[in-house]
Amino acid sequence: MNRNKNRCRLLMLGILAVLLGGCTLAPKYDRPAPPVPGNWPTGAAYQEERPALSEPAADLPWREFLPEERLQKTVEIALKNSRDLRLAALSVERARALYRVQRDELLPSLDAAGSGIKERVPADLSSSGRRTTREQYRVDFGVSSWEIDFFGRIQSLKDRALEEYLATDEARRNAQILLVSEVANVWFALAADGENLALSHSTLETQQTAYNLIRKRYDVGLASELDLSRAQTQVDTARRNVAIYTQWAAQDVNALNLLAGTPVPAEFLPSELSWIKPPKEVSAGLSSDVLLSRPDVLAAEHRLKAAHANIGAARAAFFPRISLTTTVGTASADLSDLFKSGQGTWTFGPQIVMPIFDARTWSAYDVTKVEREISVTRYEQTIQAAFREVADALALKGTLGEQLAAQQSLVEATAKAYRLADARYDRGIDSYLSVLDAQRSLYSAQQALTALRLEGFTSRITLYKVLGGGSTEDFRYQ
Repeated sequence: MNRNKNRCRLLMLGILAVLLGGCTLAPKYDRPAPPVPGNWPTGAAYQEERPALSEPAADLPWREFLPEERLQKTVEIALKNSRDLRLAALSVERARALYRVQRDELLPSLDAAGSGIKERVPADLSSSGRRTTREQYRVDFGVSSWEIDFFGRIQSLKDRALEEYLATDEARRNAQILLVSEVANVWFALAADGENLALSHSTLETQQTAYNLIRKRYDVGLASELDLSRAQTQVDTARRNVAIYTQWAAQDVNALNLLAGTPVPAEFLPSELSWIKPPKEVSAGLSSDVLLSRPDVLAAEHRLKAAHANIGAARAAFFPRISLTTTVGTASADLSDLFKSGQGTWTFGPQIVMPIFDARTWSAYDVTKVEREISVTRYEQTIQAAFREVADALALKGTLGEQLAAQQSLVEATAKAYRLADARYDRGIDSYLSVLDAQRSLYSAQQALTALRLEGFTSRITLYKVLGGGSTEDFRYQ
């Protein structure tokens, strides 16, 4: 019995060695050439990139990129509680488990089985010519229907499952980057709306004071009813703006709480944009090859590799499939003698299935080839979309400085025009209509300046995001 066991063990080890040393029929993978220019666009809208002056986005942790401590606390809350991030993490766990299931198909499964039979045999069926009772007991250990992967079918399926798992993990990392950027954008939007709300309150107080003065002048006959009505319109407009920005600020808080997955404490919320530390400057570098490290691009490449592996499995289906069933055990007609010497048994049952004709096999192979072309196209689409996102962010970055300088100058000019118009009206030189026009122009210019300053903050966040910012930092869902 020991000799038989040793022979079976050696046979199984030999087959396992052949299996593990086998190859697949998957085509060789060559990364497609990126369908975008090697360098970023140039022209009047783009500043010359100076990579040495700022750290590459992919290597910059988000805590360094966002120096405002209250924003850091808010992002930490979101990373801990976001349901979107939880779903992404659970998808990774599921893909990992599916990969392990497919990987374990390469290894034989060892089963143990015990059985006992007791039957009555009639006299006319008994070899002794007498009615007898027959008993049989068995205990077996062995491998059942283990496919020996000579042509790499299971190996290809395992490789496909691995690439799908890696693609899912890259999708999780991309979800984390998007979450950080969305939280930061909403947080800064709340700050901008808070600043506009404060401006609206200040404007309302100024307009109310002006209306009260004009009302007094009207009561003594020094101002016309038209001037009083015009002043009233400014007060009502300011009141409306206060209500609008109050609404927007509340909606910003609601959006932030949704992203964070839980209410954000009030002490972490901003009030105005003026006193907030801006995000750190990042550089796109000189080459567009940086896009190949974006999580969404890497995920698309892993899916492309999975499609290559699937072709290997489809090719292997044209070759013979070999499986093995083998057992080692003991049997006896008496339960008490089951494990005595000399009661050993063994079975060895290899099986080979040779495909001759099955139209479905050829159709399945054609499907895998088309799926690979689809994956190539999607990979190229992902790179093209990434290139466009970075180019747009660079165009905004290249022109925003000039926009801010011009808008700041416009605010100063309209403020001076308002002071002059108000002084001319007080002296009776000009009508109140000039004051109203100057007030509207100043208010609009101040709002536009706040919007541009917000856009400056969000443009840095966008550039950081589209360059795969923080992609080297693994901050898994807790």
